[in-house]
Amino acid sequence: MNDRIINKIDTGRCSQIKYLILSMRPYQWIKNIVIFAAIIFSYNIFRWHMLIRVIAAFFLFCIFSGCVYIFNDLLDKESDRKHPLKGQRPIASGKLGQFTAVAGATAIGLGGFLLAWILGRRFFLIALSYFLLQIVYSYILKQAVILDVFSIACGFVLRVVAGAEVIHVPISSWLLICTMLLSLFLALSKRRHELVFLKNEASNHRKALKEYSPYLLDQMIAVVTSATVVAYALYTVAPETVQKFHTTRLIYTVPFVLYGIFRYLYLVHQKKEGGRPEELLVMDKPLLVNILIYGLVVILILYF
Repeated sequence: MNDRIINKIDTGRCSQIKYLILSMRPYQWIKNIVIFAAIIFSYNIFRWHMLIRVIAAFFLFCIFSGCVYIFNDLLDKESDRKHPLKGQRPIASGKLGQFTAVAGATAIGLGGFLLAWILGRRFFLIALSYFLLQIVYSYILKQAVILDVFSIACGFVLRVVAGAEVIHVPISSWLLICTMLLSLFLALSKRRHELVFLKNEASNHRKALKEYSPYLLDQMIAVVTSATVVAYALYTVAPETVQKFHTTRLIYTVPFVLYGIFRYLYLVHQKKEGGRPEELLVMDKPLLVNILIYGLVVILILYF
């Protein structure tokens, strides 16, 4: 009898750990890959001591973003239960207890910040800024029209800055601009998908959605799409870029950027996708192949 009780307790603990990890949304950790941008565009990708620090920073941001997702799910559990997909999340469905979620996220987050401090004080401050921004977004900014998508974009910019700071290299203004514009493009596309997918229930799920319309979002997407392509094209031929990399051949990567954006727009408008950018980047084969070829071409141009 005692063995059965112990087995049930152990099984319960394992399931709670599993649901805690699922609540951290590992499938969304791919967003943190932008942390590697600085080491690639600073000629340091093959310096192993730097690469190890960036990999560590990547996993720490996976921890921080995962903890934020848990707190966000706790806050939105009631509205998530009305959503056909988000209602299946561990917290919204009741599979993960609230106390376990809070205790687990707090312990994991504190451990992550301790490791961030070891990597460097400035990196720690950037990571803390990112974490606080995400908390403020969860409680306030995600309900503020336009500011909600800018908050998401700022999160990506802070990731890029953290990737540069952890290896102590200066960051290009062009890289920050392109990151901001591209992340705005993804955030606006996500809002459009939510609006179209949820239809009349959109405002019940997220208050800010009632302030948007598909036409307005399409206008915003058109602006940031054009700005992203132009900014990246100008970056590839800018005098400081040519001087830094001693080549003008980065211009040959512009077609890959164009195809990636066009493919994403096709998925948003024709396939009604865009709600989960992290899944599209991995599951859509043409888009994934394009990203991999782009990365390979960039490395070949810069390093070989």
